Order: sequence, then structure tokens, then C-alpha cells
Amino acid sequence: MSFDSDVVIVGGCGHVGLPLGISFADRGLRVALYDVNESVVPMVNDGCMPFHEQGAIEMLRRALHRGLLRATSDQDVISGGEHVVTVIGTPVDRHLNPHPQSVPLAIEDFGERLVDGQLLVLRSTVYPGVTSLVEKLVSRLGVEVDVAFCPERIAEGKAMTELTELPQIVSARSPRALARSATLFGHLTDHIIELAPEEAELAKLFTNVWRYIKFAAANQLYIIANDFGIDFDRVRTAIVTDYPRAADMPSAGLTAGPCLFKDAMSLAAFTNNNFTLGHASVMINEGMPLYIISRLEKQHRLEDMTVGILGMAFKGESDDVRSSLSYKLKRILRYKARRVLCADPYVRDDDDLVDQDMLLAESDLILIGAPHRRYAELKPAVPVVDIANLLGRGALV
Repeated sequence: MSFDSDVVIVGGCGHVGLPLGISFADRGLRVALYDVNESVVPMVNDGCMPFHEQGAIEMLRRALHRGLLRATSDQDVISGGEHVVTVIGTPVDRHLNPHPQSVPLAIEDFGERLVDGQLLVLRSTVYPGVTSLVEKLVSRLGVEVDVAFCPERIAEGKAMTELTELPQIVSARSPRALARSATLFGHLTDHIIELAPEEAELAKLFTNVWRYIKFAAANQLYIIANDFGIDFDRVRTAIVTDYPRAADMPSAGLTAGPCLFKDAMSLAAFTNNNFTLGHASVMINEGMPLYIISRLEKQHRLEDMTVGILGMAFKGESDDVRSSLSYKLKRILRYKARRVLCADPYVRDDDDLVDQDMLLAESDLILIGAPHRRYAELKPAVPVVDIANLLGRGALV
């Protein structure tokens, strides 16, 4: 059968789908990006990135110029793709319960567009067993479509290099689907790791949860050192310098974002809440804003102060504010402080942000939320809470 596109990505203009589509097109594949967000589709087609991703805009414009990439809100495009990659993942609700049916329901929404001969690839993090649910759904739809789970493992801001430099995990139930998946992602790298679907589902969850636990361990050690009057960053630097067994100890900081916390909660649900280490990590990481402010209340009369927060994204060098703990800091400080000012050089869609120079001029106290590297050049005249020690003044609160 002849297809119009080599790859169609459902959710193709988002943080996972767009870098993947650009990378495939950069390797010579014909890529269609399907997205229901009609405001970003023309932006992508005009060669503009809807979010910050290092090196992406040059590759996007090159792919558009070569005629290998297009974005659309027309669902019919799905029928024309040999490989249909969906970047829909398993969310957690406001009660922190995962919704395993969300992926099958989303696929069911475009199920009538699937045609014989396609490979359907699940790309985002899913609850264990979701690949099996999708296989059963495809069978009920009565189409001859292979199903695979090939999880993404990129870090935002590094996608354009990591997609080709990191190994790609592929998994499928049948040898044919597994071989097709390996061939598809072999366009990005020669390093392909094959797993069974359930193994790959846990591999993706374990990857994110392991990072979350490591950050929690660093934050717990920071709290211990800080309460004892010791600068954790000086201790950590001494530990990791030329000592490979501790080289992966991260800095302390606000650990958030759309994946790590969510995946810890998914794994907890999968183990019937028998995941003490994960729950402890949530308490530590999510508790950092309250810890910081409780320490500040012992040193300052916050009710008389204007407090500035520099960096509202969930991590440094990003414009993504999803689940950012800087906003938790902001909510608490609005109750505790006289006035709160927030600034971020990357974040666009927040009308409450002020100019950085105004924040520096009018704040009595400054907290660094997202540790953007450019903040290392600042020389504020007021006290700064700088857990990552960007300014080199020490990381004590």
C-alpha cells in the first residue's frame, strides 16, 4: 500500500511530538504533524517554535524548506501515514490517581482513521498494561494495524541532540511490529534496545522515578545541612569532585515538571500504594517551597517585604511552567508577604510577570526558582535565596 507520509504524529506540535517530527524529517522522512491546537499549527508551518527547544528552529525551517514536514488540524491525515506515532500519555487526576483508559480513549477518537498496514506507536509514558489495552482496542476496530510502545526519554531543551545520541527503546508483541519499530527508530540511531511491552512500560516509569528519587535525596540532604548551618553546595562539590561513585549526586532545588511527580504517582498506584520511597520523595520535593518559606519567616518579616521570584519555569533554560514549584512559592508568598513580583526571560504566556529590572529594583528579598544560567551574572543588592548557588554566595536559607 502507498502512503502519503512516512510518519504521522498525533499531538505533533507539542514538547514530545514536535522534536520527534523534526528529527525524522531531518533524516529524510516525510512527516505530518496532527494537532488539535489550531493556534500552533500555522506557527509551526511558518517555521516558528511554540516553545523553547535548543537548536530546533533551524532544523524545523530546513525540514519545511525541503518539503518534508507539515502541520495540520485535519484528522484525515492519520490515514495517510505508514507509521502513526501518538504522544498521548497517562495523566493523573486531581486526586493523584492515574487514568489508564485515557490513551485507549484518545486512540478510539481517531480509530476510524486507522487503515490496514500501519504501525501504531505509543510514545509517551503510559500506565503498565496500557499497550495491551491498545492492542485489544485495535483488534476490536477490525484493522490490521501493528502496535508498539517506544518510549521517549528526552530532557526538554536537549531533545534535538538526545533523540539521536541516546539509545532508543522499542517494544512490541509480534516480531513484525518489533522489527518495524526498530527500523523506524533506526533512522535516528543505530543503538536500538528491544524489550517486551510490559518491560518497556516499566523502563520508562523507572527512568523518571529514579531521577525523582535522586532529586529528593539531594533535597533531603540539603535540608539536613541547611538546618545545621552548613552550605550543602560546598559539601556536594567536595563529594563529587573527581569521585566517580558520587558523580551523579544532583544539586538541590525545586523538582517539578509534567513527568517526574506524575510518574511517581502512577508507579505508586501500580503497586497498590506500596511504594514508600516514592511517597517519601513526593513529600520531600513538593515540600521544598514550604520549607524555604518557613526558614525565611524565622529571619525576615515577610509581611513587610516585597519578595521577587526569578524563574517561573519548572527547570532552568526552559519556558515550560507545567507543575512548576515556582508557582507554589508564589501562592504561599502571596499569603505571607506584602507583595510578590515574578519574572522569567523564557516564559511567554503569563500576564502576571514583570520586567526583571523592575523586580531587581523593587524587591527586598529574591528567590531563584528556575535556575536559568543567565542569573549567575546578576549582582542583586538584596538577600537572595539561591539553593542551586548560581551566584556563588552560598546556598543557605
